[in-house]
Amino acid sequence: MSKIKPSKGAPYARILGVGGYRPTRVVPNEVILETIDSSDEWIRSRSGIETRHWASDEETVAAMSIEASGKAIADAGISAEQIGGVIVSTVSHFKQTPAVATEIADKLGTNKAAAFDISAGCAGFGYGLTLAKGMIVEGSAEYVLVIGVERLSDLTDLEDRATAFLFGDGAGAVVVGPAQEPAIGPTVWGSEGDKSETIKQTVAWNEYDSSTDKFPAITQEGQAVFRWAVFEMAKVAQQALDAAGITPDDLDVFIPHQANERIIDSMVKTLKLPEHVTVARDVRTTGNTSAASIPLAMERLLATGEAKSGDTALVIGFGAGLVYAATVVTLP
Repeated sequence: MSKIKPSKGAPYARILGVGGYRPTRVVPNEVILETIDSSDEWIRSRSGIETRHWASDEETVAAMSIEASGKAIADAGISAEQIGGVIVSTVSHFKQTPAVATEIADKLGTNKAAAFDISAGCAGFGYGLTLAKGMIVEGSAEYVLVIGVERLSDLTDLEDRATAFLFGDGAGAVVVGPAQEPAIGPTVWGSEGDKSETIKQTVAWNEYDSSTDKFPAITQEGQAVFRWAVFEMAKVAQQALDAAGITPDDLDVFIPHQANERIIDSMVKTLKLPEHVTVARDVRTTGNTSAASIPLAMERLLATGEAKSGDTALVIGFGAGLVYAATVVTLP
C-alpha cells in the first residue's frame, strides 16, 4: 500500500480573470505593402487582416506579459502573492534559459511561484490552460497565471509575400483558480509531427550566419496549413464539444485561434454554429499573435460586451508542430 498522502486540490478549476496588452504602434496593411508586391484588398480577402500591432524595443516579451498579467490578476480579484504558478507560452523569447516566466513571476510580486515556459506555438494557450487546471485540481497551486505572449514582428520576413502580412505582437493572460463546478472542460489535444515542416523557422539558431543569412523568420506552406486547419481542426472542435457534453446550440461564444478569417468562417460553417453564437474576429485588427491570440480575443469580447461573464465558450488553438488544443470554458 502506498504511503503517499492523496492530493487535496480543488474539485474543479475555472478562469477567474483575463487581461490583455497590445503594443501602442498600429501597423496598417499599407506599411506591409512597402516591401511586398500585393494589395490591401488581397490581404483582406485572404486573411481578413486590416491592421496589426508591432512592439517597440521597450515592449519586450516580459514587459507585455507583466502588463497583461496585472490586468488579469486585478480582474480575478486576487493579489499577486496568491499566484502559485506562472506558465508562459511563447516562441519569440530568444533566450533559451532562464525561462522568461521566472522574471515575470518575480516582477509581478508572486511569492516564489513555480514558473516555466512552454513552446506549443498557436496552441500554447490551450496547453497552458490544461496544465494550470491540473495544478489546481492536484493541489500544487491555488491560483495559476497562464500567459500567451509573442513578438512575432521579430520573426517576420517582410519580403515574404506569403507571411509578411500575417503576424502581430501582444500578450494575453488569464488567472485560473478553484471552482465548485466544472468550468474548464476536458482538453482534446495532440500533435502531428509528420507535418512539422509546414510551419517552421527558416534557419536554426545554431546554423544562422549573419553574413549570409537573413535573420531567422517563420515560414509556412500556406495551402497545406489552410487545408489542415479547415478540415481537421473542425473535427477536433467537435470532439471538445462532445467531451464537455454539450452541442453547438449550448454555446454562447466561439474563440478560435486568430490565424485567418477564412479559416474561422470555414470552421463556423463546418460546426454548424447557430447564429446566436458570438464568433471572435480579433484577427482583423490584431493579426496572428500565435499563443496570445485566444486570450487577447477573449479579453476584447468581454471588454466590448460582445461576450459576458458566465458565457459558455469553445476555444481552440492550432499551429506549428503541428499541434492543437481545444476545450470548452466558462468565461470569467
